[in-house]
Amino acid sequence: MTRRQLPKTLIEAIRYFADQDVCNEFVAMLRWPDGPVCPSCEGREYSYLSTRRLWKCKTCKRQYSVKVGTIFEDSPIKLDQWLAAIWMVANSKNGISSHELGRSIGLTQKSAWFVLHRIRLAMQTGSFNKFDGEVEVDEAFIGGKARNMHKDVRARRITGTGGKDKAIVAGSLQRGGRVHAEVVDDTTRRTLHGHVRENVEGGATVYTDAHRAYSGLDYDYAHKTVDHAEEYVCGQVHTNGIENFWSLLKRGLHGTYVSVQPFHLFRYLDERMFTFNERDLSDLGRFTTVLGRVAGRRLTFAELTGKA
Repeated sequence: MTRRQLPKTLIEAIRYFADQDVCNEFVAMLRWPDGPVCPSCEGREYSYLSTRRLWKCKTCKRQYSVKVGTIFEDSPIKLDQWLAAIWMVANSKNGISSHELGRSIGLTQKSAWFVLHRIRLAMQTGSFNKFDGEVEVDEAFIGGKARNMHKDVRARRITGTGGKDKAIVAGSLQRGGRVHAEVVDDTTRRTLHGHVRENVEGGATVYTDAHRAYSGLDYDYAHKTVDHAEEYVCGQVHTNGIENFWSLLKRGLHGTYVSVQPFHLFRYLDERMFTFNERDLSDLGRFTTVLGRVAGRRLTFAELTGKA
């Protein structure tokens, strides 16, 4: 395979990025399409130290690598391992555990766990246009299954509603398009109305279930509901699309990651939203999309563990 023939599969990607110079060149091309820019002074005049894979700014005289100012910064892990990890995570439908990733690319479980969270940061979507047209809105409860709990914990948690002691996620899905989900504090009218107004354009058609907290949306939207106690579909009125996303999310959380702390849940949402929203891209397309977002996003281990 020549350098001009970009990889299309994981095995091709591993072979293609086996050369550290190719890795460095590929990341630099995506990060600086018009040529390297000094992260200290933004100077564009440079010399390249090929033996160390570093650029030296002719303006401020500082040296910098392609890792500086990215999720790779201060990481001793080689770029070929990073790129293989990004390819695997970006193209996994149900996610990859830190144990599996560590075994696959030669890292400890702890290092692989840190790598995964930094990749999820690169998958994070910043600002986006509000949804319009037909939008499905729903909420989901995320937590352990009762049959897997110790009997004392199970007795405490099953008292009350099914969502007791579970994390709550609200989501909106534009039919035929993208999804947005976020962790919320509760399922009150104020919270769910706030989620809808923040993510859906006024005047759009909003489909929800018959949860009373959604009442009143018809002042700003064409609000239509389906009562799941009676039926799941009534013509065009249903929430099957967003519920399909919940199914994919929970399949990864329960089947792959098994136990996710509420403190980190939003990071797993970023991962699943990325793979869902970019589902029409090829494996290479998803890979380059994530790699194109690594700059300007840093995550230290202290920040990740809440000790910063």
